[in-house]
Order: sequence, then C-alpha cells, then structure tokens
Amino acid sequence: MTSRWADSAEDAAEDARRKADKEEKKRVKAKKQREAEEAQQAAAAAATTQTNGHAREEDADTERPAKRRRLSNSNAGQDTPTPPERTLLRAHVPPWQPCRSVERFDRLNHIEEGSYGFVSRAREEATGEIVAIKKLKLDPARDAGFPVTALREIQTLRAAKHRHIVDLREVVTGEGEAKEDVYLVMEFLEHDLKTLQEEMEEPFRPSEVKTLLLQLGSAVEFLHAHWILHRDLKTSNILLNNRGELKLADFGMARFVGADPAPANLTQLVVTLWYRAPELLLGATDYDASIDMWSLGCIFGELLTKQPLLQGKNEVEQLSKIFTLCGIPTQTTWPAFKTLPNARTLRLPTTSSASTQGSIIRSKFSSTLTNAGVTLLNSLLSLNPANRPTAKAMLEHPYFREDPRPKPTAMFPTFPSKAGQEKRRRHASPNAPMRGAAPGLQGEVDFSSIFKGREGEEKGGGFALKLV
Repeated sequence: MTSRWADSAEDAAEDARRKADKEEKKRVKAKKQREAEEAQQAAAAAATTQTNGHAREEDADTERPAKRRRLSNSNAGQDTPTPPERTLLRAHVPPWQPCRSVERFDRLNHIEEGSYGFVSRAREEATGEIVAIKKLKLDPARDAGFPVTALREIQTLRAAKHRHIVDLREVVTGEGEAKEDVYLVMEFLEHDLKTLQEEMEEPFRPSEVKTLLLQLGSAVEFLHAHWILHRDLKTSNILLNNRGELKLADFGMARFVGADPAPANLTQLVVTLWYRAPELLLGATDYDASIDMWSLGCIFGELLTKQPLLQGKNEVEQLSKIFTLCGIPTQTTWPAFKTLPNARTLRLPTTSSASTQGSIIRSKFSSTLTNAGVTLLNSLLSLNPANRPTAKAMLEHPYFREDPRPKPTAMFPTFPSKAGQEKRRRHASPNAPMRGAAPGLQGEVDFSSIFKGREGEEKGGGFALKLV
C-alpha cells in the first residue's frame, strides 16, 4: 500500500527541473567570473606594456572597471601579480604643551629697557640656572593683537641656531591679572659691548677687534644665508661673556626676506640712527643685506675708538656726518643715488669741486689700522650698497690674516659684570625706531657748503647743515 505522503512522479519531475535550473545558474555565474578575470588580466598586461608617454583616452573614466577578484591561496600559482605591501608613513608630532609660567623663575635684578622689551636677570627655580628674561612690550590696545615685532623676534630666534647668536630657551607667560604678559627666556651673558666699552679705560686691541669682528661676521653670514635681515646691528645688541664669546641679540626688528632680491616696499624706518645706512636715510624701501653690512662697518669703527663713529642728532645731521666721513655721492661713486625718494631734496656741491670731497677714513684711522684694515672699513662704509662686501667676503678679507692675528677667546680679559650685579646705566645712544613712527628727513637740505673751508670749519666731529 503506497503512503499518501510519498513523492509522485510529478514531484520527482519538479525536483529534477529545479536542480537543472540551479546548475544552469552556477554555470552562467562561473562563465561571467572567468570572463571578468580574463578581462582584468588583459587590462593588466596592456598597462605593463604601455609607456609613460602614452596619454590616456579622454573617456577612460566613463566606464567603471571590473572589480578585481580577491585571490585566495589556491590562486597563488597563477600569473596574476600580487600587489606589494604598503607601509603607512607616520609623522612624529610632539604632544602639545602649554607655556610655562614666569613664576618658575626668580627675577634677581633689572638689566635694561629696550625699544621692544624689559630685560632682567633671573634664576630658574628647578635647576638654579641663571638666564635672561625679556618681557615683551605689548600694545595697550588689545584689539591690535600680538605685536608683529614680537612674532618676528620669536620666529627668527627659533630659526637662528648658531654659536654666535643668543639662544632662545622658551617662551613663558604671566599669571593672574598679568596672564597676558609674554616673556622670552634666553641664555644670560655678562656684558654687552656698549656698556663694556664705556667701562674700559682703553679700546680693544687690534687682535681683539679681529676676534670680535670674526665672531660677529659669522653670525651675520649665518643670518643672511638663511634669508634673515637683522636690521638693528649695534654694540648694545651684541653680548659678550667672560670667555671671550660674542653673541648677537635683540631680533625685534629682524625679519625673513625669503628671496634674492629681497621683496620691495620694506619698512624704511629700521636700524638705530647712528648705525643706519645712507640709502635708508634717503627713503629706500627695496634694500637688502647690505644695510646690515653698513651697520657692521659702524661697529668696526666703534671698536677701534670706543666711541660711536657717526653720532647724528637727527636724520639730516646723520647724513651730514656720513657725507663728511665717506665723501659726497657722485654719479661715479653711487649711480643710483638720484633715484632715491629723498635725494631730490638735497643740494650737493658741483661735480667740479667734488674731487676734493672724497672719503677721509684713511686719514682718520691711519694710526689704528693697516692698509688692509682701511680697505675693509672703506668697503663696509661704501655709500653705494652694491660696493659693500657680503658677510662671507668680509670673513675672507686679508685683514684677518695679517699680524697681529686674531686673539684666541681663551686669552680674552675678563671684566666685572654690571648686568649681573646692578641696574645697568642708561646709554646716551638713541633707541631703535618704533613701529609706525615717521621718518625725520623733511624739506630741502643744502649740502653745497658743508665742505667749504673743510679743515677750518669742522668742529665737534660734524658740519652744520642749512635747511632751505
């Protein structure tokens, strides 16, 4: 007797049909997969034979490429190339740390006030190390934001890591009501050249002058090689320790120029007056590293005499003293002179009498400099910026290879440190120009008679000027 639940012939036929359909679907799927793999292999072979100069078809991106089948271990023996392993590059990013507080430093004594900050001597509580702390002068109007001079000083000091440039250790902030105050923590050096020369009975010896110039020139050459203009070189910004090591400081007016030639329309009112190049006094705004070399020449003369070389009371008198020492500019000595903005306001002697109005540097330093030294000073104080040497060329000058040779720093004399003991005496020299101030050269200036009766009329190191 047959069960009522037994499969009938119709059921068996239906099962056979379903099984056939399933097999057909598997066959079609396998065929499509093989075709896709063959197309993929053909495309890979074509890509390997194609040269780098062949251009892609414009409509290559219109069709979506076949999805690459992930290969299993069973496909390892096939010719399909295995993509190389890729390693993820990771950049090391130091953890962010907030600025430390200035309260971690015990301030010992005030050193001096500059144009852009107050400098004090301090001791770090944790280590006992003596450092110099500079409190930046911030704009009372907080809406003006952080001073650009402070930003440039921090930026250039962090980039200028050199043996003869002062080291910026860190930037710290105040606490409480003074939390917005910003301080620069730098290494402490016992002297600056300005104060030290005021306390010395005699000027530096020629061998010592050479050592100081070589160190200063090395720092300036490093700055210029890294596209940085200091723009305020003077003896009060040059520090010296008791081991004869010189370091350049105060980068409040420094800035990156980033190109050669330097960008046009730079700030005209830079460099302290006594060390300011003549092209700046005449309104140039497209200057370059030669303005630092002029300042270096002024420092060279000051190291020889203990006194600033050109001490003008204003910009007009400063130009007068420059022309008195270096001569009246002519078309031969300074071809671009007439193109400067303020040059048309000057009345100069006629060309016929200009031959007797050349540089008097050789006669002024005949007892303190050799011929090579006079040549170097003359080139640094050239009226034409194009004739001034670069810092690298200055370091290679024969003046430094003749006797007396530069003195080793270990043999330098030591002096009591005023910065380490008491408040430093205020200097009589002018301050660096303040940002936003206006230049002082105004109106027409008559230079036509400043060399008339030159020997008889020269008194007090300068000539009187006539404003017309």
